[in-house]
Amino acid sequence: MEKGQKREMEKVRKPLQGVTNIIRFNWHFYVIALALILLLLFVAGFLDNALQTYIYIVCSLVLGAMVISLLVSMYVYDFSGLYKLQWVEQENTENVVVNINAGFDETSALLNAKFKRSELIVMDFYDPAKHTEVSIKRARKAFPPFPNTKHTRTDHIQLTDNSVDKIFLTLSAHEIRDEDERAAFFREINRILKPTGQIYITEHLRDLANFLAYNIGFFHFHSKRSWLKTFEKAELNAGREIKLTPFISSFILTKNGNTL
Repeated sequence: MEKGQKREMEKVRKPLQGVTNIIRFNWHFYVIALALILLLLFVAGFLDNALQTYIYIVCSLVLGAMVISLLVSMYVYDFSGLYKLQWVEQENTENVVVNINAGFDETSALLNAKFKRSELIVMDFYDPAKHTEVSIKRARKAFPPFPNTKHTRTDHIQLTDNSVDKIFLTLSAHEIRDEDERAAFFREINRILKPTGQIYITEHLRDLANFLAYNIGFFHFHSKRSWLKTFEKAELNAGREIKLTPFISSFILTKNGNTL
């Protein structure tokens, strides 16, 4: 990557933007956790020493889990290089690049800087009736969409067959909670992809690393097995998996073939 291009890409993200956004959009979780800790500490004042010890342990576990999740998020989103996109293959022959988000877009400006010679089409499949995450609603209010972003449906992407060189879904496809809807969406992605094109699906997985980092929050992610099942239903080949960090995987998909 050229130095000038790298500097331009870095300008679109502020320091600690990732972990700051997590707190900003999910503040209710942290308020509830802190309120629980304060309530338990208050109750402990009326109990004997033995019971107080158990309460202090519970408070420490709750606080520790919260701190660990924020530290992991800071590493993943602010220090791991996830948003430098050095792991994305660039052939300089891409005519059309599509970036699809779920209502919150942190990557279109980065892709626009990386694929300067390509047409970048940005699409948003967020449907408030289906995708009810309060954090997404807050993010949409705080950050305007990338210029000329088009709304799309998960069952129909308004692009012609075999017309796109690269498609990116970064930390967004997991918001499609229904398995059948997710498979139909990926069949649409397959339809618009050129025979020689690539799809980058970047996600947390429901695995041990993410359980240790986010405890019960890891249920919001899908397992690797679930993703591979979706890709298979859509007749996509998951030829490569890049572990960007122990907590983030990027699957590079192509048309047809055998899955991992």
